[in-house]
Amino acid sequence: MPRMLEVSDEVRAEIGDEEAERLLAGDGAPGSYDCTSCRTPGDSEREQTSTVLFVGDETAVLAFAHAGCIPSQVVSVPEADLQGAVRSITGDSPAPASSAGEAPRSVPGGQAVLGITSGLILINGELHPALVVEPTAPIARPGTDGPGDDFLPLLIEQGFIPVTDTDELPTALSGWSILLAAGQLHSVLQPGQVAWWQAHKPLSVTDGWRAAVNRTQRVLVYAAPVDSIGQQPREDLLRDALDKAARNGKLVAASMPLAGTPGA
Repeated sequence: MPRMLEVSDEVRAEIGDEEAERLLAGDGAPGSYDCTSCRTPGDSEREQTSTVLFVGDETAVLAFAHAGCIPSQVVSVPEADLQGAVRSITGDSPAPASSAGEAPRSVPGGQAVLGITSGLILINGELHPALVVEPTAPIARPGTDGPGDDFLPLLIEQGFIPVTDTDELPTALSGWSILLAAGQLHSVLQPGQVAWWQAHKPLSVTDGWRAAVNRTQRVLVYAAPVDSIGQQPREDLLRDALDKAARNGKLVAASMPLAGTPGA
């Protein structure tokens, strides 16, 4: 049976006209699916469905999403991230239930462990999906022995903006993006599609967070030095910690699109 698929020109160029027409005819395209963005059920026989092609160095994965969540597109991602997405999509690897995680990543200034927490931030009466990044130790500038902490100055040099008022939306940061696949968080990507932060395993987020990011197509990323925020058990406490860090001049932020969306 023909499918209500949207196959963008860039996806068609990658998979070829023959494969695109085969999918549109219903050969190889699922009727029902879990949206790769919001993870709720979809039906390509009854509703407009986007084809989303994740492309790595050696691997390519075709996924499906509600057309209202994300458009049909090609998303270039690091090979390691794509392998994680494959495991998440196929269900070969269970995802952690926590909304917080950490991974050792190369940050501007050297190697460190970055803790990351997802939450919803209320700004001007509207909920926005946010990530809060905090290292577990001070970050020294390359070529120095410390003991200073240059985490925020290094991020400011990358384009993050100091936050003095958490009721103001952070500005967009060119070249950076958030990789969300199969409804889970995989990476924060910096220019060149390099993973600045990467989850050991795909990180679960709440249904409310996914709904917010599907609406805004952007994520607010806040960063603070070690011991500024902590792992807060509730979003109101997380907001209080962000407010305190901002008052103390220890908070920077930026707005980032989803990987592969316009502005990435």
